[in-house]
Amino acid sequence: MEIYTQKHINTQTAWYPARTRYGQELGVKSKLESLGIEHFIPTEKKKNYRGKLKEHPVIHNMVFIKTTKQNACDLRVLDNLPLNYMFDYAKHTMMTIPEKQMEDFIRVFQASLTTGGLVNQPVSLGDRVRVIKGSLKGVEGNVLEFQGKYYVVVGLCGIVFAKAKIPLAWLEKVYTQ
Repeated sequence: MEIYTQKHINTQTAWYPARTRYGQELGVKSKLESLGIEHFIPTEKKKNYRGKLKEHPVIHNMVFIKTTKQNACDLRVLDNLPLNYMFDYAKHTMMTIPEKQMEDFIRVFQASLTTGGLVNQPVSLGDRVRVIKGSLKGVEGNVLEFQGKYYVVVGLCGIVFAKAKIPLAWLEKVYTQ
């Protein structure tokens, strides 16, 4: 009989979507920054009633954290962060978002602050496209036409969607096998 004394710890990082309590997004962001943990909380700056620019979450209750699975669990238990990770019932584990998909979402969201916006509901899916020019070059998503304007839409596991206005000439159709 062989005794295993060394733990097999998974050190692979992934993006974990989580929910937090309403109004706690910026507090969670501050704590994650102090711990040096990569994260994304969609925010924008708006003027408050005094005319000062203040950061506000765009998607309430949502936090995206890039870390190992063990560290994600430790954040909730040991660091007492108010997080509830989303669960992938098909895989019976915590939901993860692929790196490329998260990267594309962040880029489209940042561009959307001036040229698009978040899509609150899933859109009627059009053609799968890739942006071939501009600051969003390489981003893959779906094309959406609304009132004669074209948008590239990127979603995260059916949770949230972002769109950015894009010239139709900057899109190429992606053919899947």
